Parts: sequence; structure tokens; C-alpha cells
Amino acid sequence: MQRAPATAAGGAAPARPQRGGVGASLGAQLPRPAARARGAAAAVTQQIIGGHAAHGRRGGAATAAAGSAARSGSAPRCVALRSSAVPAAMVSAGSYTSISKGAPEPLGPSRAGGAVNFAVYSGGAASVALVLRNPADGSQQEVPMNKTGDVWHVAVEGLPSSGVWYALRVAGKGGWDSGYRWDSKRLLLDPRAPLVAGRDTWATRDEREWFELNKGSTWWGTFDFDASFDWGSDYARPGHALKDLVIYEMSVRCFTASASSGLPPERRGTYLGVADKADYLADLGVNAVELLPVFEYDELELQRWPNPRQHMVNVWGYSHVSFMAPMSRFASPGAGPAAAAAEFKEMVKALHARGIQVILDVVYNHTAELDDKHPYTISMRGIDNLTYYMVDPSQYVQLINFSGCGNTVNANHPVVKSLIIDSLVRWVEEFHVDGFRFDLASCLCRDSKGRPLTAPPLIREIAKHPVLSRVHLIAEPWDLGMYQVGSFPNWDVWAEWNGKYRDDVRRFVKGEPGLKGAFATRMSGSADLYASNARQPAHSVNFVTAHDGFSLADLVSYNAKHNGANGEGNNDGSNDNFSWNCGVEGPTKDGGVLGLRFKQMRNYLTALLMAVGTPMMVMGDEVAITHHGNNNWYGHDTELSHMHWPGEDDERRTALLRFTSELIKFRRSCPMLARETFPGPKDITWHENNWQNPDSRFLMWTLHDTKGSGCGDVFVAFNAHGFEVPATLPKPPAGRKWCRLVDTNLPPPRDITPGGNAGVQGTYGVAAHSAIVLITKEA
Repeated sequence: MQRAPATAAGGAAPARPQRGGVGASLGAQLPRPAARARGAAAAVTQQIIGGHAAHGRRGGAATAAAGSAARSGSAPRCVALRSSAVPAAMVSAGSYTSISKGAPEPLGPSRAGGAVNFAVYSGGAASVALVLRNPADGSQQEVPMNKTGDVWHVAVEGLPSSGVWYALRVAGKGGWDSGYRWDSKRLLLDPRAPLVAGRDTWATRDEREWFELNKGSTWWGTFDFDASFDWGSDYARPGHALKDLVIYEMSVRCFTASASSGLPPERRGTYLGVADKADYLADLGVNAVELLPVFEYDELELQRWPNPRQHMVNVWGYSHVSFMAPMSRFASPGAGPAAAAAEFKEMVKALHARGIQVILDVVYNHTAELDDKHPYTISMRGIDNLTYYMVDPSQYVQLINFSGCGNTVNANHPVVKSLIIDSLVRWVEEFHVDGFRFDLASCLCRDSKGRPLTAPPLIREIAKHPVLSRVHLIAEPWDLGMYQVGSFPNWDVWAEWNGKYRDDVRRFVKGEPGLKGAFATRMSGSADLYASNARQPAHSVNFVTAHDGFSLADLVSYNAKHNGANGEGNNDGSNDNFSWNCGVEGPTKDGGVLGLRFKQMRNYLTALLMAVGTPMMVMGDEVAITHHGNNNWYGHDTELSHMHWPGEDDERRTALLRFTSELIKFRRSCPMLARETFPGPKDITWHENNWQNPDSRFLMWTLHDTKGSGCGDVFVAFNAHGFEVPATLPKPPAGRKWCRLVDTNLPPPRDITPGGNAGVQGTYGVAAHSAIVLITKEA
């Protein structure tokens, strides 16, 4: 997410995808939902309860017959009607549906003997009805639910174990001033539906979604109780510790959507497309991917009403419709929600087979339902707005908006907390993911009125949970009011995106004055932020670039953002980029400028991979992809956002790929950089006596192999001056000599020499705007 405004806590603005521009923080943002079941096998038997006739905009002949019987009074208490489209294999001549009271637990759909039990929480509702839909012929049935406490429930006998679509119709008392947002005309998605059905094809509207201008689409819950997946007899999850990770942040859609990916059209932009590229990722050297949101969302949310951004298609996905269901249109075209779940698992299996862990970027701070100016009532808003969202009925703008997207989830309410915990556990146990990065995690540290909590119940429960405490937990530690880098509630478990690392490293490498001390702190693990209690350097997730903001190539090619294509007059996205265009704004054929740009990219990659902490890079930086200066590219499903894979004749970009891969492999072979403790005087020597000089832009240090890890001592120097600086090298350990591993000033392939070169002299000239890494070898 794009960086938000600076907060009272000080520091640079956090990184929040401002999906919109000036008005985004007050609700100019839009939502997302979606998915759908497949084929005639998804038929549902029809039922009439008392005088409730089948109801629906697209009911078939069976629905009409049911309504006629009910109106004539001839219908008995329980009359089962079968749609003519129901296959005999699904509903035999003697198989009929009946209704019983059901049970309030568990929430969501569940098997209960021969029935499916449905249960949903709504403390304020006056009535809740279950709406069953047959996707084969469009007929549907509405069944009133029963109430126990604040939970509404009903059991339906004889339903198929898969292929059933269902929704909720909720009515309640109290108008706008009450804080509730009842709308009994809208069919609502069960927050605990394990799968979501709706639009069939990526970014293509169809009649199944019942789209209405301004109101949006309808999303249905569905399930597949018989689903199974063969993980394989030799399958094992990679057991990488956080300190050993090299994380690759990426978008499922954008990673392979381009024809340059070399994949057939049906595999591009899908889970299976990512699986196809597992070898590429392994060869690159990364051992974890951090996927931009893969929960169900509506990629066409920006086209819901006339607005300056209605040309856009959301490729980032930071606006969930569901916390439980995988994004169905990242599956093979038209495959549907059940297939999406299976193909997601295929992707995880393929990545795990190559030793690559899967971390999900999850958005529990807000949902697609937006605000009261452009409401998208599709689920929790219409079920129980006061429970699921932070609301202050005493103010004119009632929805509290710390997310910048129109609403803030009331994450520490017991019901909502339980939903989030169960969602996380589902993704770990059912889908085998290895961790989570929590978008705008500071929103999860607030009470129902938005007041900060020092020990937020949700964050604490996750940290103490028997399943969740064993996976990677990474916070984006800010929102539109708090900046908690280094102070996020952590219980010695939570890691953080280190926004201060990003800013200090960018500023030093581009040559700003007065940054030497800050740069040294960031390169040595940010002890000023994380050296407390039992926290470790790995709890600092270091990054120079991320999905929101400039790509690495754009960071060295643009002094200012160029977001005109977003439709908001270049007012969206961050203005604080700490970038330098190396002399020309944007594209150029000037060889000198291009050479400097690629050298600066190598400098940033060297800073990232030689720093103590957990490094994270973003998709495509290894091949210098550009978003053409757009630092908020969330809404472009075009070459502007897609990864452009280099061809064999693309020498500069393929050389950068080689450099990145070799440096990653060196890092992973060097335990000194994957430390469990912060480096002390015996572990690191700073060859510096000019700390107080703000004009000094040169720094060198040695990491000592005090534990005999086999890596040997490592010498690093960065020169951000515009002139060469001679570096007098420290004496190497006895019987060893210094050898060049990296010199970003040298042309490829000499910019990195795996294993080191034959040796260097006692003084090394570090060229302008360059970095070197030396290792020791036997003399």
C-alpha cells in the first residue's frame, strides 16, 4: 500500500497503498469480491417451508411451481422440489431436502450428519434468511433462520456436499443513526464461507454476478466438503527460520500475465503460472515468496460507479471480500472456486518442492465494503456493521477510517477476532502457507473506537496461538494515525517491515549528507529499534522497494512520481520517494546515464543483501522492470504493472539477474548475516573516525567470523560520493588474503565473482557511487 501521511509519532510516512489520491483516506477508495462454481453439477434441491415460496430474480420453472403451490395453500409443511436441471447422480428420485432448527456452532457451513448446518453471527438483526441457489438453472430458495443468543442458524437435510451457492438476507431495526447499515434487498456473503462464487472470468462481467451500477455485484458462499488433495508421500514443508529467509514479494496476477513469461495464455496470471516458475525462483536463490493478497476480491470494484478511476482493474487486491476463500480468478480461466482452492495448493506444493516458503499478504484492517459515500454492501456491513467495523454513531462520518480505504475492521471484538484467527489457521492447516504479512497492522492494535491498545488481544492471541506462533508473523507497523516501527506489540514473535531501513538506505546510497550513522545502524540490524527483550535482528524485515512505490529501476530513473494514468491528476501515491534519476528523468538512451542507473541498482541490492536482518526484494527488481514512474500502480492490468521477462538479447537486464542471483546465494552461505544476536564489538569493526562529518558519504566495515561458520571475514565499503575514495584495507586474518567478491563499478560479469577473485592489494580504490564486498581466502 502506498505510503500514508506522516504521523504524530514522527518519521517518514508509512507505506500504505493509497489506492486513491487526495480523497482516498476519506473513502475515495474502492472495494473487491468474487468467484463462482462450475457446471450443472452445482444444482441444489429446492425447498418450501410453510408459506415461504422460492424467491429470486432468476428462478426457474421449479421456483414458479413452488410459489404457486404456496399461494394456493396446498403446500404441506415440508415440500421438496427438484430443479429439472439436477443430475440424477446428485438427487435420486427418493432424495429430498428438509429443514431443521440447526445449531449455533460452528459458525459458517458445516456437515451435521446428513445435513448442512449454517450459522452466522448478527447481534443486531431482527431476521436472517438463508438463500440457496442452484447455479445450474438460476432457481433459488429462501429459508428463515433460527436465533440462539446472537447467532442465527438452520440445518438443511439432503444438500449436495458441493456445488451449492448460498447467501444471507438480513433485516434489522434502527436507521442510519444507530450505526447499523441494514439493507434487506441485498444478498450478503457469509463471512465464514470457505469458498466464494460469483464472476467467472478475470475482469469480465457476467450475468452471474448481478451487477448493479453504484451498488456493485453479488457474491455467493459455497463449499466442497468432499474435496481432497494429494500432497504426495514425499512432501515436506520447508522449515526455514525467519533469519535465513530471502523474501520475494510478488503479485500472482502480474508475475506471469505478460506473454514474455513464455507461458500459454491459460496459465498466465494464475496460481499454476506461479507454480510453473518455481524453478526460476529457486535459481534466483530466494527461499520465500510473499504473495500480494490472494483472498477473494473484486478486481472491477473501481468500475462500480462513474469516477475518474473507472478505467482501472485492481491487480493488487488490497480489499478483501472474504477472509476464508482463495481468489477464484487466479485459477485456470472459468475453473471456479473449488478448482481455485486446489490450484492454490498445487502452487504451494510446487514451491515447497523447491524449498520455497509461501507467505501471504493479508488485509484484516479493512474490507471491500468501503464507506458511506460509496457503500458496497456485500457482507459484514449488512450483517452487523456495529460488530464488524469501528463505528462512532455520534459523529457525522460514522465509519472510523484508519485504513485510508473507508472503513476499519473492529479486529479486537471477540467475534471478529475469532473470525480472523480461524481464517489464519485455515490458511496454515488447509493450504499449508508458512506465514503472513499483515497489511496496516497498527489498525489491529485499536479498540472499537479506534483508541490504541498497548496489548491488543488479537495480536497477543496470534503470538501465543499453538499453530500461528509457529509460522512467520510480519507486521506492516503503521496506519493512518500510528507509526510503530520498532515498537509494534510483539511478544518477541512478531517481525516488522522496517520502513526506517528503506528510507535511510535510499537516502545514503543516493548521496544525501548526514546519513552515515543511520546507514551503519540499518546495515547492522537496526539495534536501536529491535534490541529489546528477546527480539532478534531477523525481526527487522529490510527492504529498499516494495509493491507500493517505485520499482528499483524507477527509483534510479525518476525524481518524481508519474501517476497520471491513475486518473487523479498525479495526486495519489507518495511524494517522499528519496529517489534520484541519475541525470535524466525517465527513459533515455544515454549510455552514461544507463550505466550509472544499473550501478545504483547493484548498490541497492548489495545494501539489501549485505545487511543484518531479513531481506525482502520485490518482483522484477532483479531484471529492472519499470512501472514508468508510477508509484501507485495498483489499478493497471497492463504492461505498466506486468513483469516484463527479459529476452536473451537483453544484456543489461540479464546481467543484473545474474548479479542478484549470485549475491543472494552468497548471503545464504554466510551465517554472519543471518544472526540470532545483534553484532557487538567482536563481531563488527567500523573503519571510521569521521562519524560527525555530515559531508562524509563513505563508510566501510568488517564482519568477523567469530564463530568459525566457514564464511570467513567479510569487508564491505560504500561510496556515495561523486569521486573515487581509496580504502585502506584492514589486515586479513593470519594465513588469509582479501579477494574481491563484488565491485558494482565493474562491468558484468566482473561486477560479481563467485568465490572471489585471485586477490587484491592493501589499498582499494572505491569508485564514485559504488560498493565493494571482499572476502578472505587462504593466502
